[in-house]
Amino acid sequence: METINAVVSEADIGTRADAYLAKYCENIIPGSSRNYIKKLIDDGSVTLNGSPVKSNYKVRLNDNIQIEVPDPVSPDVEPEDIPIDIIYEDSDIIIINKARGMVVHPAEGNHSGTLVNALLFHCKDLSDINGVKRPGIVHRIDKDTTGLLVVAKNNEAHNFLAEQIKNHDVSRIYTALVEGTIEESRGTVNAPIGRHPTDRKKMCVNTKNGKDAVTHFTVLKRYPETTLIECRLETGRTHQIRVHLSYIGHPVVGDPVYGRKNNRGMSGQALHAGKLILTHPRTKEEMVFEAPLPQDFQNLLDMVK
Repeated sequence: METINAVVSEADIGTRADAYLAKYCENIIPGSSRNYIKKLIDDGSVTLNGSPVKSNYKVRLNDNIQIEVPDPVSPDVEPEDIPIDIIYEDSDIIIINKARGMVVHPAEGNHSGTLVNALLFHCKDLSDINGVKRPGIVHRIDKDTTGLLVVAKNNEAHNFLAEQIKNHDVSRIYTALVEGTIEESRGTVNAPIGRHPTDRKKMCVNTKNGKDAVTHFTVLKRYPETTLIECRLETGRTHQIRVHLSYIGHPVVGDPVYGRKNNRGMSGQALHAGKLILTHPRTKEEMVFEAPLPQDFQNLLDMVK
């Protein structure tokens, strides 16, 4: 374990503790970020004048802040030889076209067979900012949603991509088949999303405790009883598209949680992350990735036509 001591100078008076330490440590702890520092604070690894400190504390002149940086921990997630569809790969990022039914990272009830297990078998270098359970994972898509996501191979790439997502500079474009006919050609759902008050496994539009969530949609094609749409995420809340579309009365076809009982032969929701646009963390060039609809989604479209 490494110990870092910081003494606040006059130039930094009034800065939040997490912001001050992120700046102070940027050349000391490789790949450090404000999120990483906040995690250390939450874990009790940061003290101010010998006492625990909060992230939002405004530092004062000559404050003595001590950071206990834990030693790197080898992932306890086992590598597994699971086939994955790699769209693109270089020394900084991997673009994956995730299959339906695959969980992105290990969690309660899913300790194996995840994308992380497959990634650890495929490559040894993944960012560790999100801990040993989620190496390389910058953002997620639901188990039964298919399509594109970016994985970071190092902390520098991870921080750069996370900042892009935070600033809405990454375009994540989904195709969805929804129940009913959407009359308007395009629209926006701007409604906060939070935990369901009685079912903790579900999310819902929650005006009291929810976080801002914005989904833009455009109608691509209308069929009898269903509508094919394109969705663009402005934010990235858990189950956002599924919750928002259900909220406006047009749940995603096949959605087992927010949809209707008739799944029309789908084993999961008809929702596909088909296009991803981002700036490469090293070259700073815009990159566009696309993945075709999975076969079961295409079969469904052929049926509803």
